[in-house]
Amino acid sequence: MHDPLILAIDNGTQSVRALLFDLKGEIVAKAQVALLDYTSAHPGWAEHAPEGFWQALCEACHTLWTQPGADRTRIAGVAVTTQRGTVINVDGEGKPLRPAITWLDQRRTEVVPPIGPLWRAAFRLARVSNTIDYFRGEAEINWIRAHQPEVWQATHKFLLLSGYLNYRLCGRYADSSGSQVAYVPFDYRRRKWAGRRDWKWQALAVEPRMLPELCEPGTRLGTISAQAAQDTGIPQGLPLLAAAADKACEVIGAGCSAPHVGCLSYGTTATINTTDTRYIEVTPFVPPYPAAIPGAYSTEVQVFRGYWMVNWFKEQFGHHEQSRALLEDVAPERLFDELANAVPPGSMGLMLQPYWTPGIRVPGREAKGAIIGFGDVHTRAHVYRAILEGLAYALREGKERIERRGGTRITELRVSGGGSQSDAAMQLTADIFGLPVSRPHVYETSGLGAAIDAAVGLGLYPDFAEAIGAMTRVGRVFAPISANHAVYEQLYREVYLKMYRQLQPMYRDIARITGYPQKV
Repeated sequence: MHDPLILAIDNGTQSVRALLFDLKGEIVAKAQVALLDYTSAHPGWAEHAPEGFWQALCEACHTLWTQPGADRTRIAGVAVTTQRGTVINVDGEGKPLRPAITWLDQRRTEVVPPIGPLWRAAFRLARVSNTIDYFRGEAEINWIRAHQPEVWQATHKFLLLSGYLNYRLCGRYADSSGSQVAYVPFDYRRRKWAGRRDWKWQALAVEPRMLPELCEPGTRLGTISAQAAQDTGIPQGLPLLAAAADKACEVIGAGCSAPHVGCLSYGTTATINTTDTRYIEVTPFVPPYPAAIPGAYSTEVQVFRGYWMVNWFKEQFGHHEQSRALLEDVAPERLFDELANAVPPGSMGLMLQPYWTPGIRVPGREAKGAIIGFGDVHTRAHVYRAILEGLAYALREGKERIERRGGTRITELRVSGGGSQSDAAMQLTADIFGLPVSRPHVYETSGLGAAIDAAVGLGLYPDFAEAIGAMTRVGRVFAPISANHAVYEQLYREVYLKMYRQLQPMYRDIARITGYPQKV
């Protein structure tokens, strides 16, 4: 009798992956389908056809069944994890009413629901009026009601991508509380929809009837429907378990279930997270996100467009390495590591501030990316290393904010996401933080986190502690090099931490003169 397998479906920003895990957390089989059809009807917009997400999921599953080891008879259950903050309006028949607005979208609206005088006075007293105004202007449902009232009126359910895919798989409007990272009326402290007196119902043009039922991670959402089985090849009747958003799943997939272990995610958005059973607002009045463990929270600091910047560099300036990789039949990452390693720590004074796309958890909307310290010795190799260093500086700043607010020192780091595959990035991260940095034993940590949720929900492990202990472990560890850390410590304290404050007035002038970033 073979041990059971768990099917984890991971719908990220760049691809959909179907992954089969065993109960030791090893990948038995994998299939991946790229997501290429994002559209932008206007500058700053980012949309995707909802059916395109579903078709990519179906294709990934059908490809998975052709892989060695993909035995469908051994699958005990299914769990879905997705990119965060991507929203889909569906009508009474469950059909999408418009393209999905993805988390990359930058549109705003000034036409927002009014907030009552008592709440407004409270926000002014707490000095968070600007944060609340940002929240209202960014909310996709507010933009839809203001600019597409016919869509708003026809909306039966307003779903996150996770809720939409769960609906397509089991036919039920249900989603995980661990996936609710978006402009929705969610009570992050209690991990359920906000109470009827909560200010979010005034700030958002969403009605209670539009929202799905919420279930905690590890609980059963339903079973795979006959239609979904036909579309995907997943056996009909298999349990569909609630997982969590991709970052939350990454955290437990990397084995970071205690507040002293930091999880760095080097993905499209770079983040640092810790898991805590305490509700801690790292940024005042900005809640921690729900963790993939029931009753726990992810204290998170984000760098929007984090490792997107690395890919941007490779596309714009890395043609030589890309061509060499093809000719020499080697991984491009190895050649880019050579590029970074050709430059000394500190990039000979080239310093990068990575605010390419500011958000609510980083400095204000006027912030921009900046590179300072250019000299005639600098090459594209210096720029590449400065990008890696700038991201690590920003995440170290986030680490220190988490420590100040939570009162717990972070003493070790795990790194997941695409950037974790770079030895150069791992080593300079250890050097900048002055801490040991390790890779998890598998690259697909968000999928593994979803599989852990499913394993506990299916009773294959008695609790999350045992499941995480059995299904995660550390791979290669990078220790800080003391001489490098000394250089980085001075640059971080004496230069990096002062950059935003010094450049902020000029960022505001640039936005005023050029109109960028503009209000969409």
